[in-house]
Amino acid sequence: MLKEQPRNILLRAPNWIGDAVMCEPALRGLRSLFPEADITMLAKSTVAELFRAAPELNRVLVYEDRGAHAGLSGKWALAGLLRRHGFDLAVLFQNAFEAAFIAWLAGIPQRYGYATDGRVFFLTTPVAVPERSQSVHQVEYYWNLLKPLGLPGSAPFPTLSVTSEESQAMDTRLTALGSGSSDIVIGINPGSTYGSAKRWLPERFAEVARRLAEQVERDEGKAVVVAILGAKGEESLGEDIASRINGPSVVLSGATTIRELMAAVKRCRILVTNDTGPMHVAAACGVPVVAVFGPTDSRTTAPYGQEQSVVREVIDCAPCLLRECPIDHRCMTRISTDRVYEVAVQQLNGLSVKGEGQGEKNSSAPHALRLTPDRVLEGYTIFLDRDGTLNPDPGYIKSPDQFELFPGVAEALARLKLAGARLILITNQSGIARGLLSRHNLEAIHKKLRHLLGQAGATLDGIYFCPHHPDDGCGCRKPNRGMIDQAIQELGVDPERSYVIGDHLRDIELAKRVGARSVLVTTGVTRWQELEGLTDTHLIPDRVEASLTGAVDWLLSDVNRGALSRHE
Repeated sequence: MLKEQPRNILLRAPNWIGDAVMCEPALRGLRSLFPEADITMLAKSTVAELFRAAPELNRVLVYEDRGAHAGLSGKWALAGLLRRHGFDLAVLFQNAFEAAFIAWLAGIPQRYGYATDGRVFFLTTPVAVPERSQSVHQVEYYWNLLKPLGLPGSAPFPTLSVTSEESQAMDTRLTALGSGSSDIVIGINPGSTYGSAKRWLPERFAEVARRLAEQVERDEGKAVVVAILGAKGEESLGEDIASRINGPSVVLSGATTIRELMAAVKRCRILVTNDTGPMHVAAACGVPVVAVFGPTDSRTTAPYGQEQSVVREVIDCAPCLLRECPIDHRCMTRISTDRVYEVAVQQLNGLSVKGEGQGEKNSSAPHALRLTPDRVLEGYTIFLDRDGTLNPDPGYIKSPDQFELFPGVAEALARLKLAGARLILITNQSGIARGLLSRHNLEAIHKKLRHLLGQAGATLDGIYFCPHHPDDGCGCRKPNRGMIDQAIQELGVDPERSYVIGDHLRDIELAKRVGARSVLVTTGVTRWQELEGLTDTHLIPDRVEASLTGAVDWLLSDVNRGALSRHE
């Protein structure tokens, strides 16, 4: 724990775009720990741009490592700048020796970070690094750094927002390049600044993009354009792939800022990509991805919440983490276009598929491509009760072994996600106060929940729970609105564009209190018969359904009806 409560915090961000995206949940976690503190991020220019509009930050300082802050004199100048800000705590998500040294040189009294790179001397609170054998995902790695400070629970999924102005500007740009405003965009990201070993073959990217474009156009009857993304220096790669597609395409390689890249990715129906920063940007923007992995470790850097999107070849020499392959690049050349195309179809369908080995399909997958509906739920949030709604409720679930989803739940939530919705779990867990369940076990249960949902392409954008006893009189236990108020503050939720789905009348009452629409499912404690005599209009749900699948069907039609009525 820290010696005293900080009021002026310096956050040193990771240097790479992908790492920075995976650090985003920890940024929200830091703000939740110190809600009244002034938080400044120090980051290189590309990462600074990524977080330019982050509501958790008071300001962003750019680390000009190749300009004003280069060399020893530059580091001294940067330390002087930080010293003038009067920070009382430095939280170092960036692991290098340099990050701790600069914080020490700036005279920041509390310096907190992982004990890496021989920098323990410069840290006042060094945190032990997880064992390599644990294969902790980078999102959890950054999140866990804050746990000794008191951060509870599991990491939520990374979230990035694109402003309406940025989206409109990208639409205008795509139109100028020949894409219609209603065209469906399929994105591919064939490059990698890390090195050639991470790059799948260009002709195979082109073949997958061509097949997807043809299939989507046949099934939806709309024009499709392939957007080719990439960094500076990858322009010729983008042009080469465009020439192979034999269909409408736009090349944005080397021609976007980070914010423009985010807007372009957000416009995509799906992104087929190597293991790169744009892969994480897409996942954080709620875009389905297909991630081709070769020399890197998908256990630690897969798109968080879309682990089913990974396609890799299981071979003895991978993951090697090398930038260039010293042999025959077999980890990439053995991955066929059929396997990547198959996973792309499954991602569009919201169905699970194994990306390793022979790419075994889910037995329930349809023969014909069933594509994502228009993103009618963009800007909507769905609050989900847990026990009795997503899973059978035996009383108190005390371990992951007791937790299983109702049939069809994961697929139903994947449909909501693909339609653009944010999904947030809100659950009363008084078993913690009663001594029947530990926070550690609850975290393990929710990790299993995420895994089960991820197999079907569904992700949760947040998990909020009330650990209090019913007699405590807290403000977060449903039907009190504390958990939703927290989501409003942390995630910018609009309650008037929200739905609450639950199996209990307290879920319905909560929806009424916050001004959200409500759906009651009869898979839990409340049955149809109990509703027949209900005359209190305050507790009558907007809809009653026998399953979550039915609730999702109605919800999508309800939003569509509302959209139609607004345009009449």
